[in-house]
Amino acid sequence: MSRRVVVTGVDCITPLGNSVKESWSNLLNSKQCLTEVINLPNYETLFKPHIKHLPVGLRVGKCKPYNWNSVNNLFTSQDHRRLSPTMKTTIAVTYHALKQAQLLDIDNHLLKKIDSCRVSTSVGTGLPAIHDIYEESIFMALNNKKPSPMFIPKVLANMIAGAVSIKFNARGPSQTISTACATGNNSIMDGYHNIKNNYSDVAIVGATEDSLHPLTIAGFHRLKSLSTTSNSRPFDTRRDGFVISEGTGVIILEELEHAKRRMQNGQTNVKILAELVGCGLSSDAYHITSPMENGEGAQLSIGMALKNANVNANEINYVNAHATSTPVGDLAELKALSKIISNTTAPGNKPLYISSNKGAMGHLLGASGLVESIFTILSLQTNIIPHTLNLEDELELPNDSVSPRITLVKDKPIEDNNMKYAISNSFGFGGVNTSLLFKKWE
Repeated sequence: MSRRVVVTGVDCITPLGNSVKESWSNLLNSKQCLTEVINLPNYETLFKPHIKHLPVGLRVGKCKPYNWNSVNNLFTSQDHRRLSPTMKTTIAVTYHALKQAQLLDIDNHLLKKIDSCRVSTSVGTGLPAIHDIYEESIFMALNNKKPSPMFIPKVLANMIAGAVSIKFNARGPSQTISTACATGNNSIMDGYHNIKNNYSDVAIVGATEDSLHPLTIAGFHRLKSLSTTSNSRPFDTRRDGFVISEGTGVIILEELEHAKRRMQNGQTNVKILAELVGCGLSSDAYHITSPMENGEGAQLSIGMALKNANVNANEINYVNAHATSTPVGDLAELKALSKIISNTTAPGNKPLYISSNKGAMGHLLGASGLVESIFTILSLQTNIIPHTLNLEDELELPNDSVSPRITLVKDKPIEDNNMKYAISNSFGFGGVNTSLLFKKWE
């Protein structure tokens, strides 16, 4: 019998808020969350010495200070010495997601009735621990001293997943994904396949990004990837690049029958939030940073997700687009979506709603797909489709790519009581394309 994969817990920390509830509310209410770099607490010591290498008037998506007292019982004094801030943040977010999924006991361990060997962990990050690498390199070069013994454990990318699995005693497969800005979606796929292939019954899937550092920002600036005005305008004719942000998201995936057994055995508070029914991925094999302008790579990944779920394109209600506000990327994604639905006729010619969360929170790089998948799940739950902030003058598709069904959501959220299927897209440097197909749980 085919193993079905459902979502039973979510949480995130984003520039929009320090919880999934706060982030979602501020997204729907057009909350402006970007911070001018001169207002960052470490501006004088970290950013100001390198300001000539950064865009003029730079704004970034900075998360506000976290209330560590709310999760203080999670960490020992040894944890505080050994774990990087990114590891601790990911553990905190995982804790809240596991708690929503009703998988923790009063001591914050996995429930004894849960087989810990059947709980997998897949947490990814787009860029390595740039703060730690930079500071340790400067310290060693200037002082000619040995690095900290904890330097390597803090900068190994897989140690974030390792720290999560150790903290919650998740003894199943533990892996780390790094596919640039597609990392979040690829981490979700990893957990999905662990469950589908019977390697695990529960999958902790997450992604985190802590890259607000002058070296990272200067690098993207040199690539001409960043907006010169620090405005994220997905699908707008004035779009000129993305705004760099940070954040963390975690989703708890679970095999359907495993979740049902928990409900039947007294855990009546377990709630299924959505079902993940299809995954698609492809490679452009085209350019190290630029997507295929005709959208063919994205079209392949979207088509694969639909085919694997045996779902027709005319059944899709909403696409949470990758759209980062770059001139080539946004148009290529719209072309891909238009081609996917061009040969299908929806009942009553119902619209295909499309929006991008990056207008509100900027681009969370490796964590973007994970957080946007959470928002996609919430859209299915609430029947509310968030709008694209800063979208005023819509880009126009070439005549041969126009589909009358495409509706870019702007100005305010849209309510659609017929929501059933939604897609979350994420694409990354190197030509990585990923698409996740979620289904409303009824």
